[in-house]
Formats: sequence, C-alpha cells, structure tokens
Amino acid sequence: MNAQTGRPAATAGQDHIEAARIAGLILAGGRGSRMGEVDKGCALLRGRPMVEHVAARFAPQVGALLISANRNLDRYSQYGKVVADDPSHGHWQGPLAGVAAGLVASRCPWIATTPCDVPFLPLDMVARLCQALEAPGNGARLAVACIGGRRQPVCMLLSRELLPDLLGYLAEGGRKVDAWQSRVGCVEVPFDDQPDAFRNVNTERDLADANGAS
Repeated sequence: MNAQTGRPAATAGQDHIEAARIAGLILAGGRGSRMGEVDKGCALLRGRPMVEHVAARFAPQVGALLISANRNLDRYSQYGKVVADDPSHGHWQGPLAGVAAGLVASRCPWIATTPCDVPFLPLDMVARLCQALEAPGNGARLAVACIGGRRQPVCMLLSRELLPDLLGYLAEGGRKVDAWQSRVGCVEVPFDDQPDAFRNVNTERDLADANGAS
C-alpha cells in the first residue's frame, strides 16, 4: 500500500491470473435513454435477449457470472447472480455504481466487466487483459480495452483491491469511468484487430443494423 495515496503499491507485474479467480460482470443497469428507456439487455437481437448473446461470449472467459441490473431482475437471473446498485449512490448513477455493486457481491480477487449492449464481444478479451496485467514491470491493477487509441471504458479487468478507492470516488460524486481509471492507473490494451467486436447497440437503428448483420 502506498503510504501517501493509500492505494495499492505498484508491483513488477502480477502473478498468473486464472479465469477461475475472475468474476464476470455484465452491466445491465442503465436507463436505456437512447433506446426509448427500454431495458437494452432484454431487447431482442436475432430472437434472443441481447444479454444472452453477451453472456454466451463472456461466461466461458470467467469463473462466475454476475449481472448488474435495476429492473427485470428475474429475467436476468437466468444468466447469473443479479446484483443491484447500492441505493446510497442514487438511481441511474452510471456504470461505476454497477461495478462497485459487483465488487461488493463478488469474493473473487478479480472482476471483468462488459456492458450488456456489446453482443459481439471478443472471445479472448479477458485473456488479453490478463496478459497485459501480468507483463513484467507492469504494476497496474486495471486493464481496459481500446480501439484506435480510444478506450472502451467499461470493458475492463480490475482487482478487487480497488474497491475502497472506487467507493470513495463515488462518495465524492465522481461518475466518469475513464477519469476513475486514470486516477487509479490503468493499462490500455489494443484490440485494433477486432474493430467491430466492441460495436455498441445503443439505439433502435443500431439494433436493426445488428439484426441484419451477417
């Protein structure tokens, strides 16, 4: 622990991070304002709820699956343990509130996150984020996917040791994911070889395009 910042001290790379020690968290607790405030995870993509597509690609990469949701809890429980945002953070407080809820609910030392609206998620996302954190000389406790130098901010792998800092950030009114990632220190992992894998389905048009994609 760094005596000045109170954050975990940097180390010369992490030990091997096994998939069994990673909880996967699908973030499905958003308002869905760009899709008429529908629950995006329940929106049908090729005849199946979008969250089902995400879970099918994400679950094999992790040891257990959690779903951050604030409505339709019974439906989401088909795919993993459902966790709701802490009400003390207020309603619709963004993905970091969901990440915090997931970290509290999980006892795994690591947690990987993805939003419910990325149905073409890379099948090797978690492995590549792990590899980046395990690299010699890298003391980061958080890795985030990026495309063309731009972060995909809620596609990340982070240590549970960061929970106290995240709770403090939320208590201060912080909500921006990339700002918190920079605050704790992160490594950016390029996925430029899979540019379409992180395509977000945010709107009705996006959903129609995704339904028509081959």
